[in-house]
This record gives sequence, C-alpha cells and structure tokens, in this order.
Amino acid sequence: MTQTFLPVSKKDMRARGWDELDFLFISGDAYVDDPSFGHAIITRILEREGYRVGIIPQPDWHNVKDFERLGRPRLGVMVSAGNLDSMLNKLTASKKSRSTDSYSPGGKRGYRPDRATIVYCNRIRELWGDIPIVIGGIEASLRRFAHYDYWSDTVRRSILIDSQADILVYGMGEKQIIQVASLLEKGLPVSEIQDIAGTCYKTRTLERLWDYEECPSFEDVFRDKKAFADAFRIQYLEQDPIRGKIVVQRHETFYVVQNPPVLPMTTQELDEVYELSYMRTWHPMYAKDGGVPAIQEVRFSITTHRGCFGDCAFCAIASHQGRMIQSRSEESILREAKLLTTLPDFKGYIHDVGGPTANFNSPSCQSQMERGTCKNKQCLSPEPCKNMKADHEGYIHLLRQIRALPRVKKVFIRSGIRFDYLLADKKGNFLEELCRYHVSGQLKVAPEHVSDTVLRLMRKSSGNVYKKFMNQYEAMNKKLGKKQYLVPYFISSHPGAGLKEAIELAEFVRDLDFMPEQVQDFIPTPGSLSTCMYYTGIDPLTGEEVYVPRTNEERKMQRALLQYRKPSNHRLVREALAIAHREDLIGWGKNCLVPPEDHAQPKTPVTSSRSSKGAKNVRRQRRGDRRRRKP
Repeated sequence: MTQTFLPVSKKDMRARGWDELDFLFISGDAYVDDPSFGHAIITRILEREGYRVGIIPQPDWHNVKDFERLGRPRLGVMVSAGNLDSMLNKLTASKKSRSTDSYSPGGKRGYRPDRATIVYCNRIRELWGDIPIVIGGIEASLRRFAHYDYWSDTVRRSILIDSQADILVYGMGEKQIIQVASLLEKGLPVSEIQDIAGTCYKTRTLERLWDYEECPSFEDVFRDKKAFADAFRIQYLEQDPIRGKIVVQRHETFYVVQNPPVLPMTTQELDEVYELSYMRTWHPMYAKDGGVPAIQEVRFSITTHRGCFGDCAFCAIASHQGRMIQSRSEESILREAKLLTTLPDFKGYIHDVGGPTANFNSPSCQSQMERGTCKNKQCLSPEPCKNMKADHEGYIHLLRQIRALPRVKKVFIRSGIRFDYLLADKKGNFLEELCRYHVSGQLKVAPEHVSDTVLRLMRKSSGNVYKKFMNQYEAMNKKLGKKQYLVPYFISSHPGAGLKEAIELAEFVRDLDFMPEQVQDFIPTPGSLSTCMYYTGIDPLTGEEVYVPRTNEERKMQRALLQYRKPSNHRLVREALAIAHREDLIGWGKNCLVPPEDHAQPKTPVTSSRSSKGAKNVRRQRRGDRRRRKP
C-alpha cells in the first residue's frame, strides 16, 4: 500500500479496510508526520509493530464529541500535550498570552486547552470509563511527581493523579510504548502493568516493592519548601538507567511509583526509529491555513543523537532524554540526508545536523555506559571532568560526508555548540571546520550569563571559558579571512542573579558593543533544578540558600539592563543602578550605560581620542534620546 498519513477520520479508516482501531492517539499539536514530532514517532512505532493506530490532533475539548470520531479503540488511548508543555506553549515568562502557536495550523492560538494532558484524559474517562489511558510527552514527563507550577504559583500533584491516567511514560517513549502495547494485547489488566522501565504508575500499597527511595509526600512538599527540595534531590539523583532506584511519592491514599529510566537505545534501534516511513510534512487538512509553522525549522534538519551530558540546571533534557548520549550510525544519517535532497522544496541547505547539543555526538566517557552517570558530579561543570573524552573526529567526518552529497550547498549547525566541550578537545581542529564550512555570518551560542555566581548555579562553565572561546573564534575567522560574528544568548533573572550580577552582565554586553535583540527571562518550567531553586530558594543538591529575583519589578529591571540602549528601558535601568549604588554608570562617559534623567548634554564633547566603541555607544544614546523627545 502507498505510504500515507495515519487515519484521522472514519473515511481514512475505511480506506484502509479498518472497522476498529487498536490504539487511539490524542495530540495537543497539529498532525505533522515528521520524526521531530513525538506523536509521529510513537504512532509510526506502533504501526511498525502491526497495530492499527489513528490520531486525533487538537480535538475540541469542550465536550466528548470530537474524541469519539474514530470510535472506541480496542486496546487503549494514548495522550500527549505535544512537543511543549501546554502552559509554556501559551504563556510567556511574564504570564502573558503568546501571540502565536507554531505547533497549530497557521500558527494560530486557541487550538489546545490549558493543562492539555489532564483535560484530554478527563474527557476520555467521561466518554469511555475505564479504558486504559497512557500519557506521555514532555508535559507528562516533567510533571510526573508533585511539582511547582509557575503559572498558578502553587505546588501541584503528579499529573498521573490529576489526569486519572493509568500509566505515565516518561522520557523518550519508544521502548516503553512497545512493551505496554504488547502486554495490553496479551490481555494483562492495565492496573498490573507495573514493571516497565521508564514508566510511572499509581498504587495503594508498596508491599511488592523493594530497594526503593521514598521522597517526601505531596502533602509534605505542598506545605514545606525544604521538603520540596529534599524530594527533588532524591528524584534528580536517581535519574539513571543503570544505578537509579525506584522512586516513590505518596499522594493522599495513592503512591506514585517511578521505575528507573529505560536503558539507552542501541544505535540500530535509534536508526530504525528515524528511518520509519514518515510523510515529513503536515497533514493536507491544514493546507487552507498555510500549514503548520513548526515544521519549517526542522524540515531539513537531521537528528544525529539524543541525550545531553551538559545537564544545565534550567534545562529539562537530562530529565527527559537522559545524560547518556545515544547516537545514530553515520550510514543512517547519510541515508536521511540523501532523502532530504530529494524532497521537492529542498534548496540545497541542510539546516542542522545535531541533537540537544550538536557537538555531543558520543558518550562523555566509557565508564558512564558501564556504571551509569556519576551521582554527585557533572561532566563539564564547574570544569571538565578528567575522565571526559572530548572528541569531534566522528562529527567532523560526518559533516564532511554530508557536505559532499550531490545537491547539498551548505550544512548549518543550529542546535547549539557547547564551546566548553569544544575547548576541551585538545586536537582543536573542530573550530576551524566549524568556521570554514558551517557558519553563515553569525554563530549562535549560549553562555547564558557571565557572573560565576550565577553560572555555578546554572551548572555551567566559568565566564572566563566563554571569553576564551570568543578570542579563539575571532582569531580563527581572522585567519580564514571571514567576517563572522558570535550571537550570544543570555538568561535574565535566573536564581542567584541579583541586580549586582545583572549589572555585571550588562557591563559585559557593553564591552562587547552588542545589544541582544531578544532576552530570555528565566521561566521556571516543571521538573528542572533551577525551578526547584526558584520555588524554594534552596539549591537542593548542596542545601545552600539561593537568592531569587521574584518580583516583576526586579525581573523587568534585569531584562532592561541587558537591553540598556533602548530609550524605553532607561528609566528602569537608572532605578536599578540607583538601588545597586552604581550611579557611576549613569551619565555620558564611555563606560556609562544610560544618560542622566534630565538628558543634559556633557560640557566636554566626546572626542576622537575616546575608544570607538565608547563613542559609538554615546552617539547611539544621544540619537535615541533625541528621537524620544521629538513631538
């Protein structure tokens, strides 16, 4: 049969000769059949295993009617909120509604409910009673225990409890979903499916368990922030498929039980996932809306691996994908690259070749794969582990192979370069390869901050490491005769960052003669180490108290400091500098961030003897102030 999309209607089912589904998949995202979308991978995996699968993307949740359009499935329903947490998808750091939703038709908002996993599951229970329900995806994965919810500013119960689902699949769910489906097919009651790695379930008794860690209960963490930090520490430290233990948390009369993470996929298994028969585009039903915008960034991108041993505190990848790198074979990646060149709208550009971090394409060390990740030690922070093997040879060879393919004009790397890992590779040949072939004018990097106080809490390398990389990057481009620049990303208002640290970052930006076009305010997303710090004011791994910028006023000040050149930010910047007793940065001097409030001109004009950067800054400030004073 000709490859096509999975059924989204009874008509589609009849075309396949089906009168009933085995599994129904409910997704909070529009239906895009591409391996960058979780719903596409899981449904194609089930199809490969011989199950009849249909998908209802973004159902109308106001009643049950839309949920029953494909009929009751024989074995169960699978639910995901989509590629993003539904609350993060809807609201900004200031809790304002986002103007667009790139995972919806035409980028329009309003196609999914708040807390989509819970809403969808409750509708299914209303419709079909005790049918088996399996939840997964990033929203379920990161809310699997009692968690702090920034948007409601409260501690919420495990999503497994609130959704009334039977099983929660956390992390990347291919292995788990095959096992769950097989056991349901064999007739095992869903309440007895309790031994699959990478899943959570609820139970009223712990009699059958042994060698487990019980963390403080929901009731305890709801009342006590120290108990919350203690619970998070246990959950965080046991996130390892080799050495990790079962983790238990009581919720009133139920226990939420998390089995250890699933073992990493083999290279062959990962190859098979990415070489399934995807349509690699959005469903035709979205043509009238102009398609689904999210596909544009990834349509000509290639995922080479999963996992990230960088383990930044504000990032949930380590909790979701794990710290162990799982790599595809070069042969599989090249087959995908060749496939992309045959697509009708391919223009010669591969947009990305990488993973969560592009240049982490092999495990950080061999002992990690044998004994698990270190329980109390990071691979790169505060400095590279002596056992870490920093090696770009395989990645360089892969990039060269892709560049050599017919019809390929340029291969970009957009999924992020860890410059500290790059510097740790003593061979030093990747930087030249990167600058010569894979940068087009600008390279985006993420130092996140420059204050060592903040970077230590972020679990990032020292600010001096980024400065060293800046110098090497500039020198390499000079050697190659190229004019290519760094575009650094910074986070404002992260735990540990007070006005002192924010001003330190602003001065760094000033000295670069660079103003970020976009600034990312720290968003406390569920499940991250930084979110635990934000809510509790405690680093759960060390027990130390952490300063947290909580008020909207301070968060606005920190953001304004990063974009101090904008005239609209001058008032906030002056207020911040006054509070921090840094009035020396208010004025017309070359090191000043903003002009005085009265905008008085300096008695001595800026002369050519001043540094060109400082003079440019002053001239920009004056022009901005004059524009603002015009009627």
